[in-house]
This record gives sequence, structure tokens and C-alpha cells, in this order.
Amino acid sequence: MQKILATTLAAAVSIMLITGCGGSGEVVDTTTPAETTTQEPEATKATKPVAKPVEETVSKTGSSEVTAAQKNAQAMSAAAKAKLSEMTRIYFEFDKAQITSGAADTLKQNAAILKAVPGVKVIIEGHCDERGTTEYNLALGERRASAVKQFLVDTGADAGRLTTISKGEEEPAASGSDEQAWAKNRRAEFKVAK
Repeated sequence: MQKILATTLAAAVSIMLITGCGGSGEVVDTTTPAETTTQEPEATKATKPVAKPVEETVSKTGSSEVTAAQKNAQAMSAAAKAKLSEMTRIYFEFDKAQITSGAADTLKQNAAILKAVPGVKVIIEGHCDERGTTEYNLALGERRASAVKQFLVDTGADAGRLTTISKGEEEPAASGSDEQAWAKNRRAEFKVAK
């Protein structure tokens, strides 16, 4: 009896597959009754987690489970990141934190870039050469970063988007103990805040 039923079912499925199931687009289960015993029990299926896209995940309170940092990362396009990478570092004279005329021109261009990419926060890093004590260079690096921030704010940049940090002599741009290396290390750099 089961053989007849299985044969009849297989013939019906074959006819449906050949004729295209009437164009309904339904998925047809082609397993025979004997094969259904090897399927997973319903209890096992219910316990398997189902992956959902991040955009569709919403908690019971209705708020999105996407964090603010993830939203910021999604909002900042590749074009915006590329634009911010165009911000150019500036250099300082020995033992000084004043903005030179050449550095002022560069900072005006950097301010224009900041205005073109609203909402993104930037960290201004102040750096020093290896001469001087660690404490002195940390303080000098902070003065340099603060001078850059003030210049950008005076040029129209939003102060709330700018953070300063001193790296002192800890992250040199150039190795060496000569004027050429020291000149490259007396600088302020710009990084996108995460």
C-alpha cells in the first residue's frame, strides 16, 4: 500500500514539476512519506537562532538595537572619510606653539574640509621632537594642539567637533636625531574620532 502511495505521489510531483506548477511560484516538498522521518523534530527547529539584518532588529520598546557608534559609522560614507583624509598636518618651529603663516594657509584648507563634512568629530594631536623632558614635551604638544583648535574655531569650525590630545615625543613621524627628523616631528595631525 505504501509503495502504491509513494509511486502515485512521485508521479504527481513529476507532473507538477514538468508543467511548472501552474506558475504559482510555490515550493513543492518532493520527499516521500518514508523520508519525512529523517527530518529534524519541530522542537530542534524552534531553538535555532535566526539571523536578522541589523536594520530590521528592533527591541520590544520600539527603539533600534543599533548603537550610536554603528549609526555614525554607517552615516559616514566612504567619500566623507576620503575627504577628511585630505586634512594636512602642520609643522611648528622649535619649542614653539604659534601657528606660522604657512601653517595658517594649510589650516584654512583643513577648516574648509571640516565644513564640507558636517557632524564628524576630529582629534587634533600635538607632537614634539625628542628634545626636552617627557613632561615638557607633553605640555608643549598640548599647547600646539590647542593652538590649532583655536585657529580652526576662529576660522568657523565647530569647537564641539574638535578634541585635542598631546602625544609629546612618543609617536615620531621620522626617526633620527638631526634637524631634518626633528622638523618632521614638531607637528599637529588630524584623526577622525571613533
